[in-house]
Amino acid sequence: MEEQAEGLRELMAEATVAQEQKTKLAHRDHNTRIIAVTSGKGGVGKTNFAVNMSIAYAQLGKKVILIDGDLGMANVNVLLNIVPQYNLMHVINKKKTMKEIINDTEFGIKFVAGANGFSKIANLSVEELEYFANQFSTLGNADIIIIDTGAGIANNVLQFVAAADEVFVVTTPEPTAITDAYGIIKIITTEIVDRTVDIKLIVNRVHSPDEGKRIAERIITIVGQFLSYKVEYLGCIPEDPLVQAAVIRQKPFIIVNPTSKPAAYLRHIVGRIEKTEPEYNEGVSNFLKKFLGKKSGR
Repeated sequence: MEEQAEGLRELMAEATVAQEQKTKLAHRDHNTRIIAVTSGKGGVGKTNFAVNMSIAYAQLGKKVILIDGDLGMANVNVLLNIVPQYNLMHVINKKKTMKEIINDTEFGIKFVAGANGFSKIANLSVEELEYFANQFSTLGNADIIIIDTGAGIANNVLQFVAAADEVFVVTTPEPTAITDAYGIIKIITTEIVDRTVDIKLIVNRVHSPDEGKRIAERIITIVGQFLSYKVEYLGCIPEDPLVQAAVIRQKPFIIVNPTSKPAAYLRHIVGRIEKTEPEYNEGVSNFLKKFLGKKSGR
C-alpha cells in the first residue's frame, strides 16, 4: 500500500508540474507585450527608433521580435543590413511556416519582414486563415513584439495600431512633424472607437531635454483640450551626427556607440517603458483576432 501511495504521489506531482508548465506557457503568450511604433509623417526617425528600442530591450534579456509593418516602404531590413529571403506573404500563401521566415540577427533580436501584398489576408479562405492564425500565434513565446508601422494614416497603419496593446508616436520639433503627430493621434482616438488606445509620445532629434519636454507638453495639452485624451510622454532622443552615420553604415546606433547620448537616452526611455507595462497585455492571439476583425470590417 505504501508503495502504491508513493507512486500515486509521484504521479500527482508530475501532473502538477505539467499543469504548471502549461499555465506558464499560456500566461507567457497572454502577456506578450505588443507595441506599434508609428508617426504622422515620414522622416522623423520612427523606424530607427523601433530598431534601436528592440535591441535595447534584448539587452535587458528580453525575447524580442521586430515586425516590419511598413508594407509600402519597408526598410527595417536596411537598418539591420539584412536581405530577407522570405516575408509574411510566404506564410499567407502557405509556402513557409512562421518559423522559417523569422530572421535571427547579430543584435539579439528576431526580425520578420513585411509584405506589400499583406492586404490579401482579408480575402483568405477559412482554411488559409486558420493556417495563418496558427502560424502567427507561434510568436507568443516572445516577451515583446514591436511593430514598425508605416507613417501617416493609411488603413494598414490603423489596423496594426488598433490591434496593439500600446502605440508609440514618434515626432520631432519641426512644426510639420508636430502638426502631423497631433493628426495621427486624432485619427487614432476617433477612428478606433471600440477600445481605449494607450498612446505614448517620443520626441526625436531634440537639441535639449527641455526642448523635448516642451514639444511633448504642447502636444499633450492640445490633445487633452480638443480630444479629451491623455497621452503620456516617454522621453526624447537628442540630435547627434552619430545616428545618421550609423544609418549609413547600416548598423543601429546603440551598437555603433553604446555610450553615446542617443543610446543613453534610448535606454532611459526603455526603462520607463518597463515601469509602465500594463498589468494586462492581450497577447498574440487576441492581437490577431483584432487585426483580422479590423481587416474584414467586422
